Amino acid sequence: MTVARRLPPIVLVCLAATWLIWGSTYLAIRFALVSFPPYLQMGSRFLVAGAGLAAWMRWVRGVPWPNARQWGHAFVIGALMLAGGMASVAIAEQTVGSGLVVVFIAINPLVIALVNLFWRVIPGRMEMIGIGLGLAGVAMLTGGQGFQASPAGLTAVATGCLCWSVGSVLSQRRLPLAPGAMGFASEMLAGGLVLVLLAGLTGERFHWPPQPMAAWAWAYLVVFGSLLAFNAYMVLLARTPAGLAASYTFVNPVIALLLGIAFGGESVTAQEWAATGVILAAVILLVAGTARRRAE
Repeated sequence: MTVARRLPPIVLVCLAATWLIWGSTYLAIRFALVSFPPYLQMGSRFLVAGAGLAAWMRWVRGVPWPNARQWGHAFVIGALMLAGGMASVAIAEQTVGSGLVVVFIAINPLVIALVNLFWRVIPGRMEMIGIGLGLAGVAMLTGGQGFQASPAGLTAVATGCLCWSVGSVLSQRRLPLAPGAMGFASEMLAGGLVLVLLAGLTGERFHWPPQPMAAWAWAYLVVFGSLLAFNAYMVLLARTPAGLAASYTFVNPVIALLLGIAFGGESVTAQEWAATGVILAAVILLVAGTARRRAE
């Protein structure tokens, strides 16, 4: 019996959602940039998605609103992960192909492991090998023509990875959000407000009327990227081992690269494909090593 046959249908559907939808959102970000500049695009996306999710949880599911402390945590985590993390991805995609950006941010689990060192969480041997291999892959990737042609894009995506990773660790160790989906909704609302403020401070302007492709891409990011795929991920966390739930981290880059080439006119050199393989192998080692250590 194959692994796929042993998994319940709901798990297979959720895996497909996190792999395919999240893998495609980065090309959608690029398409939306035509009419929605980075901060405004991400801010409006997360405000709409967060408001919809919060309303559903409060008035349909009966979940209480976050308390004042949890809202404070949501603003810090939202500022780091969404304003610093996701907006930096959009900024990078203005000058770097979406597929290459996704390959770079695949190192987030490696960066999170390094940030956890401040809490004396020491990686195991397999995880250390994965971290070293990942750093080598990043060196190969940044030496390719995509990032060499855009130092600003490289700076943006590196900043985004650091912000996302720090926010992820803080949300687990120091600044917990409200439980369940309400916590994620509060993060989107808080992060969206920060992003809209940044859009105003930087003088971003919305191009009205938006081009049809940009409008559809923005709607896709709200409905599929922020709501459906997230809920699918929550189901995976509840029903599958953490390693399987995190499998999107090494599937998304491949999907993003293929979609960027097929529909975005992007090009990837042999060196960048090789760097992709190295980085994905590193992430697999890290995820497998973490799962093995937790099982001991």
